[in-house]
Amino acid sequence: MLIPTHGRPDKIAACVRALADQRTEGAFEVLVGIDGEDAPLRDAIARAWSDAGGRDERLRISMAPHAGPAMVRNRLLALARGAWLLLLNDDVIPQPGLLEAHRVAQASRTLPAMILGSAPWVVRANDSMFDRLVRETSMIFFYDQMTGAAAADPEHDWGFRHAWTLNLSMPSALLREAGGFTGTLSRPVFEDLEMAYRVHAMSGAPVLYRPSAVALHDHAMTPGEYLRREYTLGHAAVELARACPGCARAVFGRDLAGDDEAAYSREFVAREKRAAAGLLAGFVALAEMPAHAADGAHAHAWVRMAYQSHLPLKRWLWRRGLLDAHARTAADTARALGELA
Repeated sequence: MLIPTHGRPDKIAACVRALADQRTEGAFEVLVGIDGEDAPLRDAIARAWSDAGGRDERLRISMAPHAGPAMVRNRLLALARGAWLLLLNDDVIPQPGLLEAHRVAQASRTLPAMILGSAPWVVRANDSMFDRLVRETSMIFFYDQMTGAAAADPEHDWGFRHAWTLNLSMPSALLREAGGFTGTLSRPVFEDLEMAYRVHAMSGAPVLYRPSAVALHDHAMTPGEYLRREYTLGHAAVELARACPGCARAVFGRDLAGDDEAAYSREFVAREKRAAAGLLAGFVALAEMPAHAADGAHAHAWVRMAYQSHLPLKRWLWRRGLLDAHARTAADTARALGELA
């Protein structure tokens, strides 16, 4: 298991405690990479593992100067000794049987595959309408769309855009042959999809979904954090287009690094500013609305309507980030949000 972490001692401690209790056929090792020099965090991880009864030889902690999650995973990849890898985020809580479900899925293959596990959001006591939107729609991931006949087919290839490294396994040789992660993509937004794009291009390995491999996603996102993420995604999309044009074109269907895209973004940001600004206060207020406000016979329709209504705001921030990336301006979400307030 390869897990990068930075500045979240409680999250990574909960993750490794749950991993210490995993049962599976054969040996496994947990490799945690600290992104930055942080001796107290290293000691906290080791203590959490030990307190949970983890065997000393199964945990290895690596620490190096801050470089971003892609470089941390590359560093851990160089240390890994197993035949296959399980990539996890530090804010997931592996559930019983996670490791065994991935092992069985990988061992049953004659051809290599990337196996995506389930990552349902943790539901909190103060569950809000915003939390429900994140959980039940495609605001962050696309698990809500992974249903129906396609989900019932274990061989359905969901494509590299579903290769989310919060719960993803693959043969270690596959990732090494693809060259690991692209270190210049230092933000935790597109580095996983770009990696999966290259893995698929090299080997044809599909992304298969195994919902029985469960790791709870313990991330209480706020509306502000979500909006900052959208701006960052727009900024990082241009960086992706410059680093890997083929992947960016496969994701977005066009050349985001071109002058035409910058010109369109400039016009879009100016034209749609008022509409986006009008949605900001109402969107933020969703965090104060209890999740059960949408209960009843029309709950699904209410959630979908709330999701659709926020899209102009989401798209404006994405375009604003993309425009700043073209100007090679450092990402400044506070400034972008200030334009809407």
